[in-house]
Amino acid sequence: MAKVAKRIGAARAGLDRDKLHTVSEAVSIVKANATAKFDETIEVAINLGVDPRHADQMVRGVCELPNGTGRSVRVAVFAKGAKAEEATKAGADIVGAEDLMEEVQGGRMDFDKVIATPDMMPLVGRLGKVLGPRGLMPNPKVGTVTMDVTKAIAASKGGAVEFRAEKAGVVHAGIGKASFTEKALGENLNAFLTSIVKAKPSGAKGNYLKKISVSSTMGPGVKVDLSEASAPASAS
Repeated sequence: MAKVAKRIGAARAGLDRDKLHTVSEAVSIVKANATAKFDETIEVAINLGVDPRHADQMVRGVCELPNGTGRSVRVAVFAKGAKAEEATKAGADIVGAEDLMEEVQGGRMDFDKVIATPDMMPLVGRLGKVLGPRGLMPNPKVGTVTMDVTKAIAASKGGAVEFRAEKAGVVHAGIGKASFTEKALGENLNAFLTSIVKAKPSGAKGNYLKKISVSSTMGPGVKVDLSEASAPASAS
């Protein structure tokens, strides 16, 4: 059995791991237990009653966190001509076409998000084996394949969080930093829960939401009452 650090053990000892909490309670507890020497990320994990292996049960989308993620996001944009110029003016960190494709094929991965104009997708498609496993492949469903590169860049840098159900039907996302106020974290969590509920696929059967847990990078998980996801406005 893995040895548990004294700090984490102490946090767990004072926590009822089975109790369900409101969003505000969960955020308060998690924030209080985020005592590491760095600014921990506050994360949410949601177990869904879906089987992502079936196309009509895939849960995927993007959520605009009202208070951002607290992360500095480097954005790479595949575009040419006027759209490349627009991307540069909009604050993209890396802009290119064939040259950028060759750099990525050569191992360049110093970016957190990839955006592409539709005409660039045949080119970007060649990078599927590189970008796909890292969750970086542009997709029109989440707004990263678009002609409006200015809006996409602003969303990526401002707090847009992509989500996708894993094989076991679990969705993970960072919703802010421990340095955020409880109010800001609560608003971000509510926004994310709302997005997950709206993304319920047509093929989902039975209970869609099975478990919601919030934690910090180094802290224990705190369970959130499932009813909070269906009425998030009351939990702010």
